[in-house]
Amino acid sequence: MKTILVDAIDGLISDTGEVFQEMYELLETYPHTKIILTGADDEGFKKYKLDQAPYQVFTLKHNPEKTDPTYFKMLFEHFGLKPEEVIYFEHNQEAVKSAESVGIVSYWYDHEKKDLVDLKAFIDANV
Repeated sequence: MKTILVDAIDGLISDTGEVFQEMYELLETYPHTKIILTGADDEGFKKYKLDQAPYQVFTLKHNPEKTDPTYFKMLFEHFGLKPEEVIYFEHNQEAVKSAESVGIVSYWYDHEKKDLVDLKAFIDANV
């Protein structure tokens, strides 16, 4: 069963630290493990209330950023995962390209549209 990698800020978590409830409810329909990905440092972790996030949070505190493929390689090492064992959605197109460069099936999530229909279709097609 694949792990769903979830974008934190401007994905599941708003820039004020609130959980996007409709996305959370969608994700809860899947029995898969979910991991929230962020680059937040200690200050950002508090600002965005990531200690209250509904799933485990992975951060490298901007060293490196998600736009660097090394971020995902370190994620794999930390969790003992392989690219084919995960899917990922992210609002930052450069981070999507970074994830795809290491073999992760990824989806660019338009956080302004908040299109959960397309996100669900992506998840359904890839889990």
